[in-house]
Amino acid sequence: MANNFYPVILAGGRGTRFWPLSRRRRAKQLLPLNSSKSMIDETVERLLPLAKAKQFWVITNDDLRDPIVRQLKKLNKRQIVAEPVGRNTAPAIGLAAFLLASRDPDAVIGMFPSDHVIGDEKRFREDIKHAAEIAAAGPNIVVIGIRPTRAETGYGYIEVSHEPRAASQRTGKSHQPTVISHQPSAKHELTADSRQLKAKFQPNAEGRVPSALSVRRFTEKPNAELAQQFVDAGNFFWNSGMFVWGAKTLADALREHLPSTAPLLEEIAASYGTHKFEKTFAKLYPKCENISIDYAVLEPRSAKGEGRSGIYCIPAGFGWNDLGSWAALYEHRNDGNKAGDNVIVAEESFTSNADGNFIQSSKFVAAVGVSNLVVVETDDALLITTRENSQDVGEVVKWLDEKKMKKLV
Repeated sequence: MANNFYPVILAGGRGTRFWPLSRRRRAKQLLPLNSSKSMIDETVERLLPLAKAKQFWVITNDDLRDPIVRQLKKLNKRQIVAEPVGRNTAPAIGLAAFLLASRDPDAVIGMFPSDHVIGDEKRFREDIKHAAEIAAAGPNIVVIGIRPTRAETGYGYIEVSHEPRAASQRTGKSHQPTVISHQPSAKHELTADSRQLKAKFQPNAEGRVPSALSVRRFTEKPNAELAQQFVDAGNFFWNSGMFVWGAKTLADALREHLPSTAPLLEEIAASYGTHKFEKTFAKLYPKCENISIDYAVLEPRSAKGEGRSGIYCIPAGFGWNDLGSWAALYEHRNDGNKAGDNVIVAEESFTSNADGNFIQSSKFVAAVGVSNLVVVETDDALLITTRENSQDVGEVVKWLDEKKMKKLV
C-alpha cells in the first residue's frame, strides 16, 4: 500500500442503542462486543497492514478521547482529536481532509466508522486497496457497498449503474464519460429487469462481485415499501459508511457544497500544531453545519449525473455487520446456531421453554417461558425490552438526558 494512505476513524458516537452497557465515557466503540478486544481496537488492527500507525487519525469527543488514547497505545495521541461539540460526520471528516491536504498533497483518506464487524479481513483490505487506487487516480469518491439481505429501513442505499465502468472510467483518467440518463420519479419507480440485474451483481466462482460501479444516487433510510423495491431491483447496495477519497478531492467538495463551513474547517486545520489550535477549534467548530457527509457532499455530488459525479461503489467482498442494536448483536452472536437459540452472557444459566432471548448479566440467569427478550444488567441499571423494539433503546438515553440523570448516561 502506498505511503499516502491515511485511515481516519470516526469515534464520536455515544452508542445509545447499546445502553445500559454503552455510556458517555464508555461508548459502544470502546466495548468488546465482538471479541476480547474493543470495537475500535479491532478497527485499528485490521487497518494497520494498510498504513503505518503514525498515519492514523481518530476524531472523537472530549468524553471519549482519554479512554481511546489509553486503548490505542500504538497511535500518536496528538492525532486523536476531540471535537469541542458534536457536528456530525461532514465537519469531522472534513477537518481531517483539510489537515491532511495541507501536509500531503497526495493524501488519500479512508473514512471508517469505529464500530463495525468485518468477517474476511484479507478481502476487506483488498477492497480498500482497490478503492485507494481509484481515489488516487483522480477526483474520485469511492464508497464500499454492502449487498442487502433484507429490506432494511435503518440504512442508506446506493443505486449503481447496470454495468461496471470501463477501466479508464474507474480510475478517473482522461476520457469522455458515458452518461446514463436517470431521472427517478418522486416515487423512485424502478423499471430495471430485476432478475438480470441481480445476476450481474452475484458473486463469481471466486466469491467476488463486479469491481467498481458508477453511483447514480444515494437514498437515506427509505420506508419499508421503498426499501423492498430497492432490494428487488438488484442494483442497490447498503451504504456501509466507509469511503475513500483524496484529501484534496474532499476539501474541494466541501468548498463547493458547504461554502460556509469549509473556511472554518480550513482555519482550524491551519492552526493545528500551534498554541492557538485549542482556542480556534473551540471558537469555530460550533459554527460548522451539523450535517452528515451523505447529505453534505454525496447526495448533491451524485445529482451531477452518472459519469460526471466521479462517485463509484465497490461491492464488499467481505462479511459486514454494523451491530446497530442489541437485536443485531443477538443475530451476530447466534450466527451459525439454530434459529431461536438463546444468547446468554452470564457465569451460569438455566432455560426452560425459552427461545430467541439475549440476556447479559453478572448473576445466575434463569429464563423460563419467555421469548425474544433483550435483558441487560449493569451495576446501576436494568434494561428489559424485546428484540423487535431494541432499536428504540436510545429513547431511554434521551429521557435520562432530559431528566439530567447524568450518572446513568
